[in-house]
Amino acid sequence: MKRSTLVFVLTALVSQSSFAIGEAAKPLQQQWDIAKYQTDKAQREKAFESLAKQAKAIEQQNPDNAEVLVWEAIILSTYAGEKGGFGALRLAKDAKNRLEKAAQIDPDVLRGSLYTSLGSLYYQVPGWPLGFGDHEKAESYLKKALALNPSGIDPNYFYGDFLLEEGEYQKAILAFKKALAAPPRPHRPVADAGRKKEIKAALAEALSHLP
Repeated sequence: MKRSTLVFVLTALVSQSSFAIGEAAKPLQQQWDIAKYQTDKAQREKAFESLAKQAKAIEQQNPDNAEVLVWEAIILSTYAGEKGGFGALRLAKDAKNRLEKAAQIDPDVLRGSLYTSLGSLYYQVPGWPLGFGDHEKAESYLKKALALNPSGIDPNYFYGDFLLEEGEYQKAILAFKKALAAPPRPHRPVADAGRKKEIKAALAEALSHLP
């Protein structure tokens, strides 16, 4: 059963590990880290609204850059999570469109980030008739992401969160523990620290369901 309805927990659909990112997408990654983890909650929606506009401008300059498209999708998804309500559905659909376009250009871009992002959208967005949510598709995409980046902090975290939502508490605990043991990402200490807080909270929730 979902732990949220239209106010999705689309918190950071990011699954990058210790690989380089191109110069076009790099500022989006860096500013996402700041907006997500170093911005007061009251100001976060405005921060992501502004960042979404910047991402759109960069995408228009780099229409065939899969990294930029994925990062624009990540920003739109996180903005949706902050915004909530029916406006979030439109943002989530826009994010899905960017990811599908990126998949046509380079399906393995950012070592599975595309699949983590799609999987996260599919399990956190409501299903028909309100949205496009589909848990079977979500699981398939999340497993693809893990196949490309099995030790990554984000693919393991989001797979664990999916399992938690499905009531698979023991499996979720294993995924969260694997996420906590993930190697640090160079140049992303802020994102790593913030993600680990989320993982620990999710792990505590999973453990609370055990007898």
